Amino acid sequence: MSQIDVRPVEGKRDLDRFITLPNRLQAADPNYVAPLMMERRESLSPAKNPLFRHVDAQFFLAWRDGVPVGRISAQSDDRVADCGHFGLLAGEDDPEVFRALFAAAEGWLKAKGRTEVRGPFNLSINEECGLLIDGFDTQPMLFMPHDARYVAARVEEQGYAKAMDLFAYLHLTSDPFPKAIERIIERPRPPEVVVRHLDWKRYDEEIATVIDIFNDAWSENWGFVPFSPEELHHLAKSLKLLIDERLLWIVEVSGRAAAFGVGLPNLNEMIADFDGKLLPFNWAKLVWRLKRMTYTSGRVALMGVRKEYARSFLGRAMPIYIFDEFRKEGRRRGIERVEMSWVLESNMPMRHMGEALSNGSAYKTYRIYRKALA
Repeated sequence: MSQIDVRPVEGKRDLDRFITLPNRLQAADPNYVAPLMMERRESLSPAKNPLFRHVDAQFFLAWRDGVPVGRISAQSDDRVADCGHFGLLAGEDDPEVFRALFAAAEGWLKAKGRTEVRGPFNLSINEECGLLIDGFDTQPMLFMPHDARYVAARVEEQGYAKAMDLFAYLHLTSDPFPKAIERIIERPRPPEVVVRHLDWKRYDEEIATVIDIFNDAWSENWGFVPFSPEELHHLAKSLKLLIDERLLWIVEVSGRAAAFGVGLPNLNEMIADFDGKLLPFNWAKLVWRLKRMTYTSGRVALMGVRKEYARSFLGRAMPIYIFDEFRKEGRRRGIERVEMSWVLESNMPMRHMGEALSNGSAYKTYRIYRKALA
């Protein structure tokens, strides 16, 4: 076969090829959903995404006979010592394509002084991450990856081993809660506990509270990287059409915010027929679908409980209070399926809750890989 040439992405045309390559590679997969080009361009733009204030990244395309056949990113995050990241991985089912892609990414990371590489992160652990290894038979929820079945084997051929698995749990809103969860919900809440919506009139203050809880709750978790205020504001801006105060909840204990949860309508369900394009008419379709609430699925995308409550009954109850509110609102909207994702393999309390709400097991598994760089 012809030689594979891996080159850095340069200019808008290359970036568009980089973004759209998976659309061709997974065109035959009925469960693949093309991301919105507008969102992807902004997410990968150092001028627009505040993540690049901490992250140096290089995007690579693999070419054969003048045609792109693979892509990968390499990231060096100044908040993560020694370890570099790869992400945005896609390629034809050819070991040589993956060998060439990883050689380019690893060489770039070595030049940055990194001694280990983990991934995929698209582009950080606080964004889309993990490689799908189980659960290929359904569409992904928003900001969750969907990879070809062969990719995991191609990654492992390059010397990568499992670092951590991430789980997604699916709850059907028509199913009754398990008795153990129902007892917690029916039990009178302590008088000092209040579950409320996010207050849009105090938006900046509320966002700061969410960041504070998240960074505290997740600080001891595997792979933790703190959310900056700029990153969360950027995320909120990009999700402006989807954010609804009835799907954002904060739990207060004696007037102090102690936990939060963010639920979102499943954007992928609404854009599955867009082929990644909003213009010229798909923008109006999306707005109409959101206003008419034509979607039937949603995702609990972020949740956190302050560490001081982690080992208490209240600490275990607060996520259930929040999920109960999501479920009530979801039923009012006609939402039939709610995904809890992602949950770290090592986060046993959230795994137990996810398993209880989804008849015992995760319906999708994503894997983070690692490799030492010689």
